[in-house]
Amino acid sequence: MNQERGNVAALLPIGVFLIIFLGSGIVMGDFYVMPAIVAFLIALFIAFVQNRKLSFNEKIAVAARGVGDENIITMCLIYLCAGAFSGAVTAAGGVESTVNLGLSILPPNVAVVGLFIIGCFISVSMGTSMGTIAALAPIAVGISEKTGFALAICIGAVVCGAMFGDNLSMISDTTIAAVKTQGCEMRDKFRENFLIVLPAALLTVLLFFVLTMHGDWELSEELTYHIWRVIPYLLVLVGALIGINVFLVLLGGTVLSLVVGVATGSLAVEEMFSAVGDGVTGMYDITVISMIVACIVSLVREYGGIRFILDLIKERIQGQRGAEAGIAGLALLVDICTANNTVAIVMAGPIAREISDEYQISPRRSASLLDIFTSVGQGLIPYGAQLLSAASLTGLTPFEIIPYLFYPILMAVSAVLFILFRKAE
Repeated sequence: MNQERGNVAALLPIGVFLIIFLGSGIVMGDFYVMPAIVAFLIALFIAFVQNRKLSFNEKIAVAARGVGDENIITMCLIYLCAGAFSGAVTAAGGVESTVNLGLSILPPNVAVVGLFIIGCFISVSMGTSMGTIAALAPIAVGISEKTGFALAICIGAVVCGAMFGDNLSMISDTTIAAVKTQGCEMRDKFRENFLIVLPAALLTVLLFFVLTMHGDWELSEELTYHIWRVIPYLLVLVGALIGINVFLVLLGGTVLSLVVGVATGSLAVEEMFSAVGDGVTGMYDITVISMIVACIVSLVREYGGIRFILDLIKERIQGQRGAEAGIAGLALLVDICTANNTVAIVMAGPIAREISDEYQISPRRSASLLDIFTSVGQGLIPYGAQLLSAASLTGLTPFEIIPYLFYPILMAVSAVLFILFRKAE
């Protein structure tokens, strides 16, 4: 019995989540002291005790329909397949070989620019900004020591590259969430997204080059790599771009990674399944969170909360450009509140889809806006996992790194200009 009129009280579960999650972070000084899944479970409980017009069994049915949505199930399965690939390719030595290959071919005077470019490739291939930062942060420290450039500049280049792929990668959980919540194809979203962020990436390269063009760096030790260990990344990237089913691409990449790992001696036969299992296990959190959020959103929609937000937004926007700006602002705000861009997309996705349907915005465009503006927020907030990780690995503070995060800032500028001047659909 969906309500046609909006109901602000239906948003209480989301408000409770934000108060608990943000409140605990502010009080404790650590935004990760409260696990997101716990905060979401409390919010789900609040959703279940609301609205006496529905029985408990009816609420269970509403929540189950939300979880059972084709897009939610597909998204969760892709998460698990992406985890399998990540675990297999990492165990096979793909990350180390890719990093070393890139650094080995870098001219000495573009070492910092190279950190950004390598970060872009690794993050697009791996689908994880956190993994990219973990892999390149020690190298950023070494380049800083050898060139004399400020460590903040070097690690800033790494974080910028990490956010490039976090926003574009075919196997990134943010891409998966954006595509499935908006109902478009990954290759279409990638093309739309790429055209928006390419100017930002090129300007970022130029800025880092100008800042570091007088530096010099020579390798003091040999960086070994095995070209075959890079091939699985290329297979996944090319396969996804040409439109092969994402499940087939990820499964093929996983199998090839295991074969390459065993053939090159980096992975023992008896370790293959545990490597895949570790990767899949690493995706459990976001999979379960996606299911819980689907339950909450389904109940909130049933109670009239989504309609209230839509009515509120529609009162303040006019036409497609206004609607696109509304989606962008919604995505950025939710990410700032949750400090997790994947969770932000899962939460804002259903609302963004309703807006895009109302104003005839293509699914690929709404998916791109969701992914871009949550990445903008995630790449700049000092309490986000990416900056906290970069800071902890280098001994800096997030505020020392932020001035050199050119890419997220330029990505936001590029996307805003895209909204203002791109021809309406």
